[in-house]
Amino acid sequence: MTDRLPSLLGTQPAPEQWIVIATAVAALAVVLPRPLWQLSRNAITIAHEGGHGLIALVTGRRLQSIRLHSDTSGLTVSRGRPTGLGMILTAAAGYPAAPLLGLGGAALLGAHHVTLLLWMATTLLLALLVMVRNAYGILTVLLTGGLFLLVSWLTGPDVQSVFAYAVVWFLLLGGVRPAFELQSQRRREGGGDSDADQLGRLTHVPPTLWLLFFHAVSLCCLIGGGRWLLGW
Repeated sequence: MTDRLPSLLGTQPAPEQWIVIATAVAALAVVLPRPLWQLSRNAITIAHEGGHGLIALVTGRRLQSIRLHSDTSGLTVSRGRPTGLGMILTAAAGYPAAPLLGLGGAALLGAHHVTLLLWMATTLLLALLVMVRNAYGILTVLLTGGLFLLVSWLTGPDVQSVFAYAVVWFLLLGGVRPAFELQSQRRREGGGDSDADQLGRLTHVPPTLWLLFFHAVSLCCLIGGGRWLLGW
């Protein structure tokens, strides 16, 4: 453990520019085609529900459970006041979670902390696993966390770097699509029980404005994170 601590806190060399661009293209290829997106979106759902859960805890709510479903939907249940700032922040945390994680990851990679990023991601997934309450969710988080663990322990710096950049690009690019999907869903089906609609009822601010907020966060994170990753 003591041998790994300096490596964990140390820096690793940045990959060549063409590798950074190639990982961005690979992430985009996973996000754009619908069949691949239906599978890879599970990772975005993990971040989404984890965002709800984290902010619920931070705002003093009692986190009851997190469920992840095979249709890439999820549900986070917390107990506390049904209104107020804590509930608003908890409801608002889902859609920005993946883009903000991507932005944080881009900041770490921009500072050349590849190993630290991989271990932080593994730790967050293990913490999330404690609150997952259904079999599919447990399997999804275990597989995702296991992948990070294997890459962290069994591969060299070059592979770790490529993997880390691909993951961060995926969070940044994949974090943009769900808000557009929600917008299309609301256009087809009208108001419902989405995060934007819940926030509309909690704040008396139209759900459309909350959708714009989700768009703004994801696009700003993509632009800012992309600049860090590309070294601009």
